[in-house]
Formats: sequence, C-alpha cells, structure tokens
Amino acid sequence: MALKVLYALDTARTQWYHFKAIIIAGMGLFSDAYDLFCLPPILRLLGRIYYQKSHLPTDNFDNNDNNFVIHRHVDSTLLGVAFLGTAIGQLVFGRLGDRIGRRRMYGLSLMVMILSALGCGFSICTSPSCVLVSLGFFRFLLGVGIGGDYPLSATIMSEFANKRTRGSFIAAVFSMQGFGILASSIVTMVVCGIFHGASHPKPKEKTPIEADLAWRLILMLGAIPAAMTYYWRMMMPETARYTALVELNVQQAAKDMEKVLDVSLSQIAEDESLTLPQDPSSYPLFSKQFLRLHGRDLFGCSASWFLVDIVFYSSNLFQSQVYGKYLGKKYKSNVYEDAINVALFQAILAICSTIPGYWLTVYFIDRIGRRKIQMMGFLVMALVYFAIGIPYTSYWQDNINGGFMVLYGLTFLFANFGPNTTTFIVPAELFPARFRSTCHGISGAAGKVGAIIGAVGFGSASHGQTEDHKAVKILLVILGGVCLLGLAVTYFFTPETKGRSLEENEE
Repeated sequence: MALKVLYALDTARTQWYHFKAIIIAGMGLFSDAYDLFCLPPILRLLGRIYYQKSHLPTDNFDNNDNNFVIHRHVDSTLLGVAFLGTAIGQLVFGRLGDRIGRRRMYGLSLMVMILSALGCGFSICTSPSCVLVSLGFFRFLLGVGIGGDYPLSATIMSEFANKRTRGSFIAAVFSMQGFGILASSIVTMVVCGIFHGASHPKPKEKTPIEADLAWRLILMLGAIPAAMTYYWRMMMPETARYTALVELNVQQAAKDMEKVLDVSLSQIAEDESLTLPQDPSSYPLFSKQFLRLHGRDLFGCSASWFLVDIVFYSSNLFQSQVYGKYLGKKYKSNVYEDAINVALFQAILAICSTIPGYWLTVYFIDRIGRRKIQMMGFLVMALVYFAIGIPYTSYWQDNINGGFMVLYGLTFLFANFGPNTTTFIVPAELFPARFRSTCHGISGAAGKVGAIIGAVGFGSASHGQTEDHKAVKILLVILGGVCLLGLAVTYFFTPETKGRSLEENEE
C-alpha cells in the first residue's frame, strides 16, 4: 500500500528542514570523531605525565624500558574499551530504536555521550593505574553513547530524506566526522599552546604538573557540541515511517510531517476510515523468513563494515610511526609541543584527505551509486597498501618522504570516498522499518569488532618493544589483502540502493 505521507517524503523537494536534520544528526558523529581522535595526542600527554615520571625521554631513550611498553598497552586498551562500548551501544540502541522509537532513544544516546565526556575529565585518583582505570571506564561509557548514535542518526536521516538525494544526506551526516577530527586537533593545539605559553617547559625539564589538567580539559570540551544539539534532538518529531509502518498510526505521521515539511495536511492525510493491515513483515528477527529475505543483505553489510574498520583503524595507529619518522620530532620536544605536533599532523591529514573523501562521497553517491563507490574504495586502498607494504623494508622504512605521505593520504581519501562512508549508508536503506535500526546496529557492531582487531592486533604487533620492520611490512600487505576481500564481499553481497524508496529497497 502506497501511503500518501511516504510518497510525499520520497518526492519532497530539498528543504531547510533537511539541512537542519543533517546538522542535528551530524553533530553526534562530530562528537564521536572528536572523542575518538583526540586520544592520540592525549596519549602523548598521559605517557609523559604518568609513565616518564620526572624526566622526558631523549633521542637515546631505550625502547625496552618497561614504562614505554606499559604506555603501548595503555594505548591499545583505551582504544579497545571505547570500541567495545561502541559495539554494545550499537546493538542496544539499535534494537531499542526499533522497539521504543528513534526519537525517544536519540536524546538518551546523546546524554550518555555528554556525561561520559565530562566523566573522562574527572578521572581523578592518586596513582597512574587508578587514573587510567577510571578513564577507561568512562571511555567505555562514552563508546556506548557513540555507538547508540550510529544507527539512530543513519536511520532518522534515511527516513526523513527524499529518495533522489537520500544518499547525499546520509553521507553529509557522516561527513561531520571529518570536521570532528579537525576540531579535536584544533582544540588540542589551542589548549596545549595556552598551557605551553603559561609554563614554558624545556625539552629535558620535568613535565609540568599543569599538563595533567590539559588532557582533562580537552576531553571535557568534547561534551559541548553534543550538548548544543540536545534540545533540537528532543524537538524533532518521530519519523513518519516509524509512526506509520511500525506504530501503525498514519494520521499522526501526517501531522508530524506537516510540522517540518512544506506540505499541507490535506495532501498527505489518509481517509479516516483507512485501516492498515498488520505489518507484512510480521516474522520475528532472525527467524527463518527473516534470514531468507534479509540474511544475505545483513551479512554483506556486516562483513563489509568489519573489513573496512580493520583497515581504517590500523591506518590510524600506523600514523604514530609515520609522524615520528616523517617529522623527526618523536621524543624530542617538550610535553605540549609533542601533543601539538601529533594534533597538527592529524589536522593536515584531515584537511588534505579525510574531509575531501567524505565530500566526494556526498557529491557522487547519488550519481555513481553506493556499490560502485564501495568497490572502488576497496580496490584503490588495496593497491596503495601493496605499494607501501611490498617495498617497505627495502625502501620506505628509511625513506618516508613526500611520496610516501601522498600514498598514505590516499588510504584515508579512498576509505572515506569509499567503504568507510558507504557501509554507514547502505544498512539504513535495505531493511524493513521495524528492523532498520537493529540491522544497522548489528552491521556497525561487526565493524567495531574489526576496529578492535585493528587497534589491538595491529597496535601490539607494530609497536612492540623493538620496531620490527618486517612485521610492519607483513601487516601492511595483509591490510591490502583485507581490502581485496572487502571488494569481493561488496561484489557478491551488496545490492545497489540508489534511486529507490526505502520500501522498494526492502522488497
């Protein structure tokens, strides 16, 4: 049955409310990226404050020092607990979004993010291990809130958008991550610059006690963008598709859409005598009928997201090695300059490759299609990893130059102009309304399992007590192979969703 309100959503011209929804939904992804990507420079501060004690490492610093090894384990652990929380949040909030409603859970996930970001800054104890356990706990809760935002933001945007520009709208929501990465870098540089100007530490002096306040402030500032959009999230109506197709209240769906779209109620209201049949997808989740109709799609979405996150987060961890070798400032500057240099390097990558990748997807996704962009991204990433990995020990390990940086930047460009963005979009378009948020959460949780493998596995292997160039080479080649596997999964299991309504994609 073609409902008038759903037809109006699919054919509506682009209006101010669409852009407002992008900003409101995207601010959660902005906060997500800020909270996750402010961690690398903060780990520099934590390493200097809690593991180098009274003196800073010098050029002759022994990598076999136990403090250095503990720092690397802390690095992987703090990333891992955040990703574990994200996976749990995606599963829990995704399911609740289908059972209770998108709007009701939307504000709750954002509130968890706000309180957890503030909690990270209040990780106050008397010993380094106690501080980091407390920080890890709040990072886990922060991950739960971030995870909840993924399926809700994607589903809400897909259900508000028209079918002609739906891909661009969802991609624009996801692209806010790029600006979150850039914002985290800028805030880190500004905060560390202020503290540096106030204390003027020298490279071989004891780390200033004020540095312990700097990292807390950086983390707590991440609560501001989330808090700014909390009111507007609570003012958003429930999506018409959820109200009409899950709650079976077509009249209320029409009233809600009249408030936000430039359309009169008489155009979209159904006859009062209309009685909707029970939802045709009355089978339960993971039943035989669900698996027969949607199991292939769910596997394709989950496997693609799992594979791309292995690669994407491994690349982010490899960034510390690139930073040290290319800029030559690893362990040479004082505590604030060290964090500023890492943040600056992240900002340059964001401006030159990450943000352009997101917006290339925004422009092309409704022209080229999701499937082609995802396949292209996996293919180019595979070729770049092979170009870096195969000659790594014979050429790149001692010659990280401008050519290497271009190749390294291409991995981020084509991750975002490719599977990192499309895996966020496709699950929000394929499944029935009463399973849409749940299936997006399952796909995203599979991705975060891949992120844990990339963060913990690659981090442990490539940052051991001594740097093993051969191991790094093998890992880079493996990442290229993972990209080829992602290409195969996309080719065989990912359908094209461009240009069709959500109900047509469901069928």
